[in-house]
Amino acid sequence: MKKILLIGASGFVGTAILNEALDRGQQVTAVVRHPEKIKTVHKNLEVKQGDVSSAKTVADLCNGMDAVISAYNPGWTNPDIAAETTRVYGAILEGVRKAGGKRLLVVGGAGSLFVSPGKRLMDAGLIPESYLPAIRALANVYLIDLAAEKSIDWVFFSPAGDIHPGKRTAHFRLGKDDLIVDEKGESKISVQDYAVAMIDELEKPAHHRERFTIGY
Repeated sequence: MKKILLIGASGFVGTAILNEALDRGQQVTAVVRHPEKIKTVHKNLEVKQGDVSSAKTVADLCNGMDAVISAYNPGWTNPDIAAETTRVYGAILEGVRKAGGKRLLVVGGAGSLFVSPGKRLMDAGLIPESYLPAIRALANVYLIDLAAEKSIDWVFFSPAGDIHPGKRTAHFRLGKDDLIVDEKGESKISVQDYAVAMIDELEKPAHHRERFTIGY
């Protein structure tokens, strides 16, 4: 059993990761802005209210943890989502570093994946313009902030282009930097299977200071 600090546990992806971790016997401390949104009650779950935009708060929460999983997202309706993504991930990294945390798993985005040689999804003209600032901000967490990080054993786990509610099949493909597509040319994964792969990586680390991705 590992002790996990889960940031953003009440969100779409965070909830799936929380459920998968608890189902597999992990001990989870869920830090969220609004604890009342966590409806799950479990003997291995502790819910804490916390502001992860504070590096000191993150460092304090990291004490005694084996790993940090961050599903932080300011919310797609937040007009300052891009700026907050950049600012808060800076605080999360600083806090994990200050606490001496060795393992950080980040819920990434698909935007920085390659769809053809030298062309990333976010530059392919396939994403509505209104989403691009937030997508680029999260991409830069990987391309700039994490790429320069040497003290933390981090991973940035990009989902398929379409991550949706569905079934937990535990059958999927993993890759590195290229968008995974099926025989129809579609890039899909259920949030439940994304969570399976995330907790697989937690339990048996296979990626270190790199990105990986998933799809059917």
